[in-house]
Amino acid sequence: MSSYRDFLQETRQQIDEIDAERARELHGDPEPAVFLDVREREEWDEGHIPGAVHLPRGWLESRIERAVPDHAKPIVAYCASGNRSTFAARTLEELGYENVASLAGGINDWKRHGYPLEVPTGALGPEQRTRYSRHLLIPEVGEEGQLKLLQSRILLIGAGGLGSPAALYLAAAGVGTVGIVDADVVDETNLQRQILHSTASLGEPKVESAERTIRELNPDVEVKAYKELLSSENIERILGDGWDVIVDGADNFPTRYLVNDAAVWHDIPLVHGSIFRFEGQATVFKPHEGPCYRCLFPQPPPPELAPSCAEGGVLGVLPGVVGSLQASEAIKLALGIGEPLIGRLLLFDALTTTFTEVALRRDPDCPVCGESPTITEYVDYVEFCNPVRA
Repeated sequence: MSSYRDFLQETRQQIDEIDAERARELHGDPEPAVFLDVREREEWDEGHIPGAVHLPRGWLESRIERAVPDHAKPIVAYCASGNRSTFAARTLEELGYENVASLAGGINDWKRHGYPLEVPTGALGPEQRTRYSRHLLIPEVGEEGQLKLLQSRILLIGAGGLGSPAALYLAAAGVGTVGIVDADVVDETNLQRQILHSTASLGEPKVESAERTIRELNPDVEVKAYKELLSSENIERILGDGWDVIVDGADNFPTRYLVNDAAVWHDIPLVHGSIFRFEGQATVFKPHEGPCYRCLFPQPPPPELAPSCAEGGVLGVLPGVVGSLQASEAIKLALGIGEPLIGRLLLFDALTTTFTEVALRRDPDCPVCGESPTITEYVDYVEFCNPVRA
């Protein structure tokens, strides 16, 4: 029966090995090889070859195709001393990779030669790796994406039906700063759908109830609470705190038009959502890349044709569906992944459980985002949405 040492020696004879000097040459090539670090996370965090791809040996077979899809691409596998990378190189050859070598002596020999190392800054701590472990498994997110989320700033307009699920999922995802604008207090009629709040929150300002719930869910998240009614007078101050994405959970037209105009002028992506009875809709208004809210609704409908949830009612679970979609869109925008709902209006009917997508186009004559805008400063949005009729 052969020993581990015998097996290692036999495998070494079946692969190509290169020394640190040759690895350094390959690293400096105009089209360098892929340097594949097969060590564990703790070892990687102590320092790795600049530009290397981290793929622990235990995940090699299941994830290498996504990390290095081109089987003809040169690969230099390395570990601490060259043993694990020997077996990794043999595995890669068996998987069909054509140009694989193992770094003899591993990163230890690389360091002995004084070659450069890269040490991650601001890396996730052990507790964060556990908390966000399911994100770290997703190639489109990973540690880099999770760090980006932790540095992101997302502003929620409203802590009600739509703001509640959006806030909870953004906080759970690890969005570093969540802003919440709401002047209302929690009452019993909210509890049928506004899951940020509880019976114990009755009579409490919604932003304070929301802040407490979010902090209990994820202490990584900083909450900036604005206990005030959003208006033309305060929106510049609030946006001045710096936000990457706005999630609009407003339940009235004056606020929707106000937020839209501000988002266009500040070049901030706006995730829109609205609900009524059994129907909901969501879309993304990204300035200069698609339409804005005014392109979709140049004029607000008469109040009698657009009753609020307080007047017409809403299925309690509906804002959970739409608010979760808004959170998903906001996370995609923060990470820069996927295809956000830009120029696409997603309609949801809870009675039939159907989704319908409608294409939206930017209006070149839009008074705010068009080629020759006529509205360039804030207006009286209440008067705009409720004009006095003779």
